Amino acid sequence: MEEINEEEKGAQKKLLPKLIELFFAFFRTGIFTFGGGLAMMPMLQKELIEKKHWLTEEDLIDYYAIGQSTPGIIAVNVATFVGYRQAGIIGAIVATLGIISPSIIIITILAGTINSISEYPRVQAALKGINVAVAALLTTVIIKFAKKTIKNVWNVLYMLAAFFCIFWLKVPSFIVIITAIILGCLNTLRLQKKAATLEKSAEQKAENQEETK
Repeated sequence: MEEINEEEKGAQKKLLPKLIELFFAFFRTGIFTFGGGLAMMPMLQKELIEKKHWLTEEDLIDYYAIGQSTPGIIAVNVATFVGYRQAGIIGAIVATLGIISPSIIIITILAGTINSISEYPRVQAALKGINVAVAALLTTVIIKFAKKTIKNVWNVLYMLAAFFCIFWLKVPSFIVIITAIILGCLNTLRLQKKAATLEKSAEQKAENQEETK
């Protein structure tokens, strides 16, 4: 029993620093990000991939795709996924609290004065400047991630079709996402079938060569 208790204490000692690190990693992201979940991507990319090495770029793209496809705010969903991956259920809770805490604090402070503050020209100019900076950061990250995800002509066609449907045809994003999921599954099945056919052909060829010998 004493050995078990010591192991539990040791695990708790290792877990606490990880939880603190998770909380403040997402707290920093939340407090310095403007513009919603997508605008957080550059900060998350720098914090989670470059500094912490908790994720790869492919992982972050996958989490954003899942976060966009599931109910709730994208950034909160991503924080929950990362927290769970790093420290289980308690990690998911702590990471989620970290990402939402700055918004709660700032909204609470500004709730009574936002109407009067927003009328000042300097405040409006500052918000416009922030929007431009967010657009620039998003463009940089999109270009970087596109190099990882767009690997063939079909990927380019999917991307252009999705952009056309959302931007010009005003198709709801959830329909585009569901369609992309279906196409992705069908394409995967096609590739698996093709690989199985090639493998079977290679086996038959090897058998024929053995028979010839």
